[in-house]
Amino acid sequence: MLLSWQFWAVLSAVFAALTAIFAKVGIENINSDFATFIRTIVILLVIAAILSLIGGWQPVGDISAKTWTFLVLSGLATGASWLCYFRALKLGDAARVAPIDKMSVVMVAVFGVLFLGERLSLPNWLGVCLIGCGAVLVAYRG
Repeated sequence: MLLSWQFWAVLSAVFAALTAIFAKVGIENINSDFATFIRTIVILLVIAAILSLIGGWQPVGDISAKTWTFLVLSGLATGASWLCYFRALKLGDAARVAPIDKMSVVMVAVFGVLFLGERLSLPNWLGVCLIGCGAVLVAYRG
């Protein structure tokens, strides 16, 4: 089970849900950008501890320029996403912010096809459309 991408994806969803709930309570009396900074420090410490425990550190010199470029771009996108997410949580309901944030699922499907050459079947596209519609309906204030 530990080698299954599905197992890790479900855990990711569980932790993402907890992130929204914990963050909404945690940013109640603090600037959302500063809250993101605190969260980032915690993440750095936890990842460093995990790498140390499992012996996962690698020589920095062994990383290619392409890998560096895309990891830096990914880090910048992650940072921007977190700042926007915490700002949205500060201003809105967690139950409405999180579904819009998960529109990233729709965007990943489209970007994966456009930029990575991935292929989705008709049922896959139907699922992508349903996710998009579902996110909008959950976020709708009616």
